[in-house]
Amino acid sequence: MVLWSQLVIKSVALVCSIISLFLHTSRAELIVQNFSGLSWENRKVVSNSKCNLFQGRWAIDPSFPLYDSSTCPFIDPEFDCLKYGRPDKQYLKYAWKPDSCNLPRFNGKDLLQRWSGKKIMFVGDSLSLNMWNSLACMLHASVPNAKTTISRQETLSSVTFQDYGVTLFLYRTTYLVDIVREKIGRVLKLDAIQQGDAWKGMDMLIFNSWHWWTHKGNSQPWDYVQDGMKVSKDMDRLMAFYKGLTTWARWVDGNVDSSKTKVFFQGISPTHYMGQEWGASTKNCNSEQIPLAGSTYPAGTPASAIVVNKVLNRMKTPVHLLDITFLSQLRKDAHPSMYSGNHAGVDCSHWCLPGLPDTWNQLLYASLIIPSAQNSEQSGERSNHWRSNPGLLNNWSRLVYAAAVLL
Repeated sequence: MVLWSQLVIKSVALVCSIISLFLHTSRAELIVQNFSGLSWENRKVVSNSKCNLFQGRWAIDPSFPLYDSSTCPFIDPEFDCLKYGRPDKQYLKYAWKPDSCNLPRFNGKDLLQRWSGKKIMFVGDSLSLNMWNSLACMLHASVPNAKTTISRQETLSSVTFQDYGVTLFLYRTTYLVDIVREKIGRVLKLDAIQQGDAWKGMDMLIFNSWHWWTHKGNSQPWDYVQDGMKVSKDMDRLMAFYKGLTTWARWVDGNVDSSKTKVFFQGISPTHYMGQEWGASTKNCNSEQIPLAGSTYPAGTPASAIVVNKVLNRMKTPVHLLDITFLSQLRKDAHPSMYSGNHAGVDCSHWCLPGLPDTWNQLLYASLIIPSAQNSEQSGERSNHWRSNPGLLNNWSRLVYAAAVLL
């Protein structure tokens, strides 16, 4: 009992110390460094000579959108906002403008030629589906007369551009780690990836995870969570995400040959269910029609994005982070909202197509053709936005989690 009391006292003291440190900008980076596993002293700061694709602003571009949703055969109904009655159109016209360079115009024919004979796989949840749909439509618009075949299955789907021998696969997995049905029920196993064999042999892998880690109640697809030998009804979801993503990182390090397979991680895609997060009195994304302006997001950087950076920076295999979080946080206007097919309620998690995921794919394309952009995505320069904005890390849950990591 005495030891437990001492531990509680120390924990409270540590949290208080962290809060105190965050009140002083000069000390904030120390906590970020310890928590995220990043070393500011050893990292290069993005200079004007390099292209930081992920810092910028949204601006009207009359040439957008990049395709017509009515002529793309690959869009899932829940993303086809125009088909289901969205009345405003301005959200289609916004283009991402990086501060330090120009984002290359997407050239689908060029990308297909670069990928000739290759297999590309998106691995993840419905946000991976969102991005997969988008890329298929963008390529189709570039070569509208090319022969294509599509296969849709519950777990594995594909679109093949036959003239180029390019196949875009989508492997649906809720958590990257396994859910196994056992006698006690469905068990989320944080240290197991048996499904990974399906990911092997690809020329490019684009992973995604986070959306489902916070789901509870009837929308939670597991009954128990297993961490090592410990099985419980629940645990801290951010810690569970960290452990699950660490298992994924070990799988990549042990199974991917980086000389043959390029690996990307699709950054955290934000939601817009609470208007207070962007300083508005509105309840959610419904009826939002314009992006936010500015170089910061009022609610700050999601803790899940910090976890992603922590895990990626510890990996041996080069993983290119598509750091879409901040630019997507600004797009409160880009969700399906009430125009999401036959889905009930307001969808402020996914994104209309055409729309924001097209920019994610523009960034993917740019990262393949701009060498300096590839370099800035890797561990040396992933989180410069946090360095220049230490006040972003001011959320109570992040402080408590940082305390748990530092104990």
